[in-house]
Amino acid sequence: MPTPFDPRLIQESFALVETEADKLASHFYALLFLEDPSLRDLFPPMMDAHRDRLITALVTLVHRAHETEALEEYVRQLGRDHRRFGVRPEHYGVVGRCLLSTLRRFAGQRWTAEMDGCWSAAFQRVAGLMVEAANEAALTAPPWWTARVVGHARPNGSTAIVTLEPDSPYPYKAGQYTSVETMRWPRVWRSYSIANAPAPDGLLSLHVKAIDAGWVSSALVHHTYVGDTVRLGPPMGSMVCDPRSQRDILLVGGGTGLAPMVALAEELSRWNDRRRVHLYFGVRRAEDLYAMDKLSTLVRRDPCLRVVPCVSGDYRFRGERGTLADVLQRQAMEHDNWTRHDVFLAGPGPMVAGTVAPLLELGVDERRIRFDSFDRPSGVILDVRRLALARSA
Repeated sequence: MPTPFDPRLIQESFALVETEADKLASHFYALLFLEDPSLRDLFPPMMDAHRDRLITALVTLVHRAHETEALEEYVRQLGRDHRRFGVRPEHYGVVGRCLLSTLRRFAGQRWTAEMDGCWSAAFQRVAGLMVEAANEAALTAPPWWTARVVGHARPNGSTAIVTLEPDSPYPYKAGQYTSVETMRWPRVWRSYSIANAPAPDGLLSLHVKAIDAGWVSSALVHHTYVGDTVRLGPPMGSMVCDPRSQRDILLVGGGTGLAPMVALAEELSRWNDRRRVHLYFGVRRAEDLYAMDKLSTLVRRDPCLRVVPCVSGDYRFRGERGTLADVLQRQAMEHDNWTRHDVFLAGPGPMVAGTVAPLLELGVDERRIRFDSFDRPSGVILDVRRLALARSA
């Protein structure tokens, strides 16, 4: 009799290998390409992002194992997203075999037949949902969208606001992100939050910061011009505001993590008339406070919105000084320790994990916190998971 899917066993067995997640991912892809060399052509020369994407997916699946509805939607998003890589239903068999072999190897003698059966059942369930979602998406949407650059602004030396016009309607929700491939680096995709709520003109705005050795970010900031084209993957992410909630809202963006917070604030300004919205925007230097005109426009439009710029490394700044975590802790007493808020965070990995920690200590329910970070996201998810587990212990 097949072993049933058991969220508790999935989490306990993954705990045996999660400290070696990077090695696990490297071994998995080596084994995958050895078993089916033709799959190598689906991937870029540099595999760092794909290794982290695998770990992120595994950690997310484990983390949400008890959340049936959220888990299913995440898996369906993965299925739609994998169409851009050319993944076909027949590929899932070899992927499942290699994944199980990798888990067995890294868990060693601690791995049991029950764990093996449980993971096999979990993978069959995940693969089935991914194939189903991909097939459904193929009826109405392309595997990727081509988008023309219609605007390119540089608010500071390392940041660009890129405005894109997709070649057909792009169905996303405020707070979600997209994957971008530039013509300069084929098969190299990077994720960026969309910085505006859906609008009748169909345009998308991305906030991009060029990072060292960042192939796509450097191309978008320094080598992209109006008239150029890029490819976009399907929309992803669950950092979406629930209109049924009556809770106030805390939006926290570090650096270009401001992007999804602008989109959420813009969306809320269209229909929200009672939930207070607090948007905290954190940077190191005052000159990095970009997009302030856009934020000021939103504040004038929405009486429920309050914007708080925070600067951590410039003592000449006259507003809130300190990290986002510092400022939120200082102001916590004024807002019931943020425990009556739905919380959304985005930004660099250390900032996200470092801000979640004091929120959990203040008593904010982990289930009320949604976050995105594209700076080694698997590490951020693992850090947040450990913090949550430590708090509940």
